[in-house]
Amino acid sequence: MTEDMANQAESQNKCPACGGEMVFDPELQTLHCTYCGHKAAVEVQTGTILEYDFETAENTANLNWGAVKKVIHCNNCGAETVVDGSSAAAQCAFCGSSHIIDQDSGAGIAPESLIPFKINKNTALDNFNAWIKKRFFAPRALKKSYRSEGISGVYVPFWTYDADSESNYRAEAGTYYYTTEKYTVRKDGKSETRERRVRHTRWYPVHGRFARHFDDFLVNASRQVDDKLIRKIEPFDLNELVQYQADFLAGFMAEKYSIGLKEGWAKAQKEMDKQLYSEIRSHISADEVRRLNVNTVYRNIKFKHILLPVWISAYQFNNKVYKFLVNGQTGKVHGEAPVSFWKIAGLIAAVLALIAILIIVFS
Repeated sequence: MTEDMANQAESQNKCPACGGEMVFDPELQTLHCTYCGHKAAVEVQTGTILEYDFETAENTANLNWGAVKKVIHCNNCGAETVVDGSSAAAQCAFCGSSHIIDQDSGAGIAPESLIPFKINKNTALDNFNAWIKKRFFAPRALKKSYRSEGISGVYVPFWTYDADSESNYRAEAGTYYYTTEKYTVRKDGKSETRERRVRHTRWYPVHGRFARHFDDFLVNASRQVDDKLIRKIEPFDLNELVQYQADFLAGFMAEKYSIGLKEGWAKAQKEMDKQLYSEIRSHISADEVRRLNVNTVYRNIKFKHILLPVWISAYQFNNKVYKFLVNGQTGKVHGEAPVSFWKIAGLIAAVLALIAILIIVFS
């Protein structure tokens, strides 16, 4: 970092009243001084949130994050996080390790928009407390004495993609028709002839074209927060996206995307293909569809880089770390909790005892 950049880093987010650190306050949606309480408005830009051409992104993408930023790398889990240039982060938000170093690499493509944090730190922890108390199979000792290892507000990176799709498909469509057949049964020692309705399927080839536009198809760009985990705290209301400003990151971190633009598109395309396959099956007017083959071409691909707010932390129990997430927009919680062997054994014993009692009673 040059001397000029270092001076900028020292002055950014400084309180004009006392020189203390200004951080973004999720409740007030303003910058707030942690020392004297001075507040400063964050002017939300009202311009159009742009989308960019996928094919030319490598040459034209915006790399300016709007303030002096640096990337820190965790030697334990490999996470790379974008923080203020003056920040002295003490630990990794994803694994709690203190083995972090400044990274020389840039922060990558700048975000186009984000959803600001709406849930503050105390509310996030309160929501976690309520969540862990509802874990029936969690050990009783955990609910009384778990120890939070700290919680960090992290903007998790996502890509959104727009695309026009055109699919050519071939399949076999089946329509039902019915016939009546006779059959014989024995009743009271005599043969009786009866009738029944039998369903058949008439198969015939079909083919055609199917067009669909995908808008803001969301793809997780983080390897630290896997898809299954992030889906548990969804949805995020993308209607609340605002234009990216560095002020929203004051006091928070932003994970550097570890799934790049092209890899993200490959993920998106797989999910789009699945949706198209399902929609084309429904589109074919038939009772059944088999041997469906779809060939899709995607055109006019656009993208944007967005950040979504997540409180990330871990708690330690019996020397093992368990992670949890809190949606920074809605407060929804999901995490990992240990399971009590004795509670499970007790439940199994109770079920077996109930079965034994029922057997005795009904026998």
